[in-house]
Amino acid sequence: MKLKIETNTIDMDIEQLRMYCLQKKQVTESFPFDEQTLVFKVSDKMFAVIGLEKHPHSVNLKCNPEKALELRERYQAVSPEYHMSKKHWNTIQLAYDMSSEELKYWIDHSYHLVVNGFSKKKQKELGL
Repeated sequence: MKLKIETNTIDMDIEQLRMYCLQKKQVTESFPFDEQTLVFKVSDKMFAVIGLEKHPHSVNLKCNPEKALELRERYQAVSPEYHMSKKHWNTIQLAYDMSSEELKYWIDHSYHLVVNGFSKKKQKELGL
């Protein structure tokens, strides 16, 4: 059973979400799968995936496995990602019970998980 948390709903639209992801160092965007799946990568590693065809929109973010479970329990907006590793990826529905600031925190977390997975040499080469 998910706990009900008193919070604002996410007031970030797709363009704001896109711009937030793109302001990070060495991030690129592409449509590698189809025209409805926008992917954000650091170097060649995904950290955010936005499904554009569904409403409300959602974003898939990489997450520490323990934190992923915690988020799923805490927020109705969060569920395991269907097409990726459920251990490491969550889907966050943008129209539910998570604040925009909380969403930004989890985008940052996803980005840093990917960056920290690079060797120190690669991080230095990328200026990260």
